Amino acid sequence: MEIKLRKVGNSIGTSFPKEVLDRLGLVEGDTMNLVVTDDGIKLVIHDPNFDKVMAAYTLGASQYRNAMRELADGQPALD
Repeated sequence: MEIKLRKVGNSIGTSFPKEVLDRLGLVEGDTMNLVVTDDGIKLVIHDPNFDKVMAAYTLGASQYRNAMRELADGQPALD
């Protein structure tokens, strides 16, 4: 699907066809994450719980670092 970039104030923006917004359940004011890839960009619908989940993972990964390493290596975790 081709979309056109347009000047919006001092920025460049675009609009999405209504059928795309409806299919994804997106409405004005929703947040998306833009990921730059080697061959372009990828837009991902922002999950408001993502930051909380990542914080919990980071805490758990640091507290149980040895157990996580053993699980990754296929060894039984002892701590």
